[in-house]
Amino acid sequence: MVTRTSILIVLGRVFIRAFLLALAVVVIYPLLWMLLNGVKSNAELFANPFALPVAWRWENYATAWNRGVGDYLTTSVLVTVASTIATVFVSAWAAYGLTKVNIPFSRTVLILILGGLMLAPTVALIPLVKMFQAMGLYNSFWALLILYTAFRVPFTTFLIRAYMMDLPAEVDEAAAVDGASKARAFWQIILPMCRPIIVSTVLLNILFTWNEYLFAMVFTSGGALQTLPVGLTNLMSKHGTDYPVVFAGMAIAALPVIVLFFAGQRYFIRGLADGVGK
Repeated sequence: MVTRTSILIVLGRVFIRAFLLALAVVVIYPLLWMLLNGVKSNAELFANPFALPVAWRWENYATAWNRGVGDYLTTSVLVTVASTIATVFVSAWAAYGLTKVNIPFSRTVLILILGGLMLAPTVALIPLVKMFQAMGLYNSFWALLILYTAFRVPFTTFLIRAYMMDLPAEVDEAAAVDGASKARAFWQIILPMCRPIIVSTVLLNILFTWNEYLFAMVFTSGGALQTLPVGLTNLMSKHGTDYPVVFAGMAIAALPVIVLFFAGQRYFIRGLADGVGK
């Protein structure tokens, strides 16, 4: 027998699926539009930017790569990988010390770390420039590595600490009984148990570093040190009339992050929900 409740449940499911489908179209369509416009000619693009290409000009991607996108991509990969590893390692170690080790003034240390969340990068920009110039680190790989790590450690520590707080205390006690040191317990027991939140924080830090523009623009003066956001701006300023090549460069920049997110989405959603929800 069909009841009013069952009808409402069916309608609710239909509405949710229709909403998710519409949301997927809103997200995916701009990406496809960018990819397709990257294989057109200028004439096709201006004639109808929403039509399929008449001739698929894959050489636009090679042209974008040769005009500097390849170098920008290499720099972005190096900076992103190095800063993400440093950020997650420092944050995980700090979270472990704040939750599983009885350190003096742990509450004060936690407040100081989380206080970094209140510091806006734009406010500290001028002092940071002067400091890095005095240290001889301005316009270097190390400047971006230090900045990206320092500004992401507070939020990353917050997420990992929240996840670690829910881990059973018996795990640490069993490790201590077996004679494992704190460092060994961290590497071999706690860190593997935190895999979901580690993957989540890795993806979040990759997204931040990959798309960050302000520090990359201010602390690098050009050449091989420029990352993709700054490099694509230069590409548009130098070859702004060759729009298909610009779209091709943007597609190249977006593709690695999209692939990475889909590869780790299962851990990302689970870890983020557990870390923020506690």
